[in-house]
Parts: sequence; C-alpha cells; structure tokens
Amino acid sequence: MLHPLQYQMIRTELEDIVGAEFILTEGADRIIYGVDYMWIPRMWIDRGLVPPIPDFVVLPGSTEEVSVIVKLANQYRIPVIPWGGGSGSQGGIMPVYGGITLDMKRMNKILEINPDNQTVTSQTGINGYDLERALFKSGYTLAHIPASLHSATLGGYIACRGSGVLSTKYGKIEDIILSCEVVLPNGNIIRTLPVPNHAAGPGILDLFVGAEGSYGIITEATLRIEKVPEERRFRAFLFKDLSKGIEAGKQIMLGRLQPSIIRFYDEKETIKRIKRILGISIEEGSYMVLGFDGKKEIIRIQEELAVEICKKLGAEELSSELGWEWWRKRYRFYFPPDCLDFPWMFGTMDTLSTFDKIENLYFTKKKTLEEKYAKWNLEYIAHLSHWYDWGAMIYDRFIIENPPSDPYEALALHNDIWNTAVRTSIACGGILNEHHGVGLKLARLMKEQYGPAFEVLEGLKKALDPHTILNPGKMGFGPTE
Repeated sequence: MLHPLQYQMIRTELEDIVGAEFILTEGADRIIYGVDYMWIPRMWIDRGLVPPIPDFVVLPGSTEEVSVIVKLANQYRIPVIPWGGGSGSQGGIMPVYGGITLDMKRMNKILEINPDNQTVTSQTGINGYDLERALFKSGYTLAHIPASLHSATLGGYIACRGSGVLSTKYGKIEDIILSCEVVLPNGNIIRTLPVPNHAAGPGILDLFVGAEGSYGIITEATLRIEKVPEERRFRAFLFKDLSKGIEAGKQIMLGRLQPSIIRFYDEKETIKRIKRILGISIEEGSYMVLGFDGKKEIIRIQEELAVEICKKLGAEELSSELGWEWWRKRYRFYFPPDCLDFPWMFGTMDTLSTFDKIENLYFTKKKTLEEKYAKWNLEYIAHLSHWYDWGAMIYDRFIIENPPSDPYEALALHNDIWNTAVRTSIACGGILNEHHGVGLKLARLMKEQYGPAFEVLEGLKKALDPHTILNPGKMGFGPTE
C-alpha cells in the first residue's frame, strides 16, 4: 500500500513522462482495468464487490515512454501490467498487487506494409479489426481472425498465443509473427532477430510470445500477411457420431488438404446452439463446417478430396449455404443474446492433444465433470475448432445455470471445477490451455503442467525480472519482491 506522499511523488513522475492527461486515477476509471472476460472478476462486480484495481492507469505514446515507466516501477518496486483490449478470459490483466496498468492503445500505428516480403509492421496497441481493415484495403489479410477481433489488440494476440478462426490453414499468432520490439523488465529496449527461423542460438522471440507480459512488454511486431484469397468456399455436413467426425478431420489434416476451417460440434452443442442460430431442422447428429480459400484451381481439388473423405465416413452433406450461414454468423456465438453470460457460471476449458488421444480426452472429461458436479447440473458442450497436422483442439465449456449466490462459495466452486477439468486434460494427454492463455485463472496449475521443467521458466523470470515487476501473480510467478 503506497503512502499518500509516495503516491503523489510517483504520480508527479508519471505525469512528467506521459503528461497528466494520459494518467487515470479516479476510482470509476481504475475499476474498469480490474475486469476482463474472466468469470470471477465479473462475478465479483455482479455481487457488489470491488476487484483488485491498479493505483495508476497510464497510457504511453511510445516505446521510449514505456521504457521510462518500467524503469520508474523498478525503482519503487511497483508492478506493471500491460493492457490491450481487456477481452481476455483468464484474468491476465487483473492487478492483484495494485501498481501501474499500461493501456497500450495509444500505440496503434501501422508502421509499414511491405509487399516485397508480404509483411506488416505495427505497434501492438492497434485494435485487431482496425489492423485487418487497413490490410484489406491494401489487398492483404493477417488471416488471424479471432472471435475477439473487434475488441482485442495485436499485443493481446501475441501475449496469449492466440488462435484465429482460420488458424487450421494459416497458423496461430506464433506462426505468423516474425520479430518484435520488447521493453525488458529493467526498461531496456531490444529487438529480436529479423526472422524467426535461424541457427543463431535459441529463438529469443519465443520467450515473449505467450509470456503474457511476464518477460517483457511487446511494443512493435512484424508479421507475415496473406493476399486476400481469390475465392472462399464452405461445405456443411452432419455426422452420426463424434468419432466419425474426428476421423474425418484427422484424415483431411493428415492428407495435407489445407482446409482453412474445420469446425466440428458435438451433438449437444449442435442441437442446443447450432440448430437455433443457423436454423437447422435436426434432432440428432454432429454438425461440421469445412472451409477452403485461396486459388480457385487449388481449393477446388482440395475441397473435392475432403468431401469424399466425409462421405466415406457416412456424413450427410447439407446445403453449402449452411456453411456460408455459419461464416456470416460466426461472431453471434460470442455476443448477446447468444453468448454464455450471467446469471450462469461458465468457462471455456480449451485443450489440445494428438489424434490418438483426443477422443478419449473428450469423453473422459465430459464424464468426469458431469458426474462430479451433478449436484449443480453441470452441462458439458464442446467443438473441435483448431486442427493441426498431428492433432486437434477441443473448445469445451462447462455451464451451470444456477450457481451459488454467495461470492466466496461461487469462487470455490469455480476454482474446483477448473482444477478438475485441467487435471483431467493433463491426465489424458492434453495441455493446460490451447489459445486463451494462463493468466490468473490457471496460474496455480502451471507447475503441474510442466513439472520440473517449470524451473526453466522460473529461472528466466528471475534472471530477467528479479523484482517480479511485470504482471506479478500470473503464469505461476509470485508477487513483486
């Protein structure tokens, strides 16, 4: 807790760095920066309580200003928490020890679109939609189009190793980023090597992608971009069971047919959500949408081969218009009135595994959660939305329609569900998380995921950030020292 005199002295220094107009200290302003899309802080607000909030919210305008602020924080041993769009679901931006929240959105300039390399260089505070719109005007796309496109920033994409809807073909953000500029925990400014593929020692870029601001604050990035596809196509199918759909996805991926999208819903989500949103008249089965984009002559052959695989596995082909309808309505799943929201308790427990383990992971996790929390009528729904050449990701969710009203009881139940879900995933060959990150929500489980290997991450943190200034309490790292 800062003494009022020290508080005023620090505020004076921050004003000297960025100007008084770019510092927020009113309670109503600061409380916004204590809440992201994680269920817990939102529940805290819903129950009339105040979540952890920062002492200062600072909006830097340059990498140099970020550097000076971080140096100041080191001098006073004050936490610094980077903030992008606040759309994360893991509590990654919650200032659990107070300190300075750095809202990066003033740093929103596209610095270069390079047609020779087919790359874009941008400050990381840029809104995802604004970046995509600017690229589209130049005939390009980042091909990273997450559900949070309209609210997330480029820095947020990189911080949690995010996936976009087209990741099955174009990769996650770590496959798209080539290099970045970073402010280290001591305030020094560095740039990673201009390309990610080299034999010049370990890849330093990889230290910062997915580190959620724990090893450094990414202020600029250069990324690969794609030409806007010549054509985009969609097909829709209904499978009799989950196993057949997973096998189809597996064969398509192992056949290297390069679909842009394979979105496959289990029967419960198909009947309860897809049927209603897309207006499909079905009572059983699992829905799949396949997407292909690129050169007409290439995707025509890829699509034909993928359709043949699905039909051989007994899939009923639906109208291609239902595939297009899914594409047009893909964001409706994440906004009212179709998204999961209060008064329900809910969470997305996405995990990832190889093809030989993914089906058992799904059924084991579903059975474990629904049986253990039968008292609360927990419902488990899932779809497989991001596919790799070796496995697939389960985007699974739990829903409790009538959770405890007492905030402390609700917190205990929420955390117990997550402990059970993640430990079941790990036991079945899955991982902690696929693309939403770790944040505060899963921090306590990082050591269980990594075992003795966590010493590597911890050693890097201690070497780079001995006072734990950057985003303390996240990723399994402790409080500011």
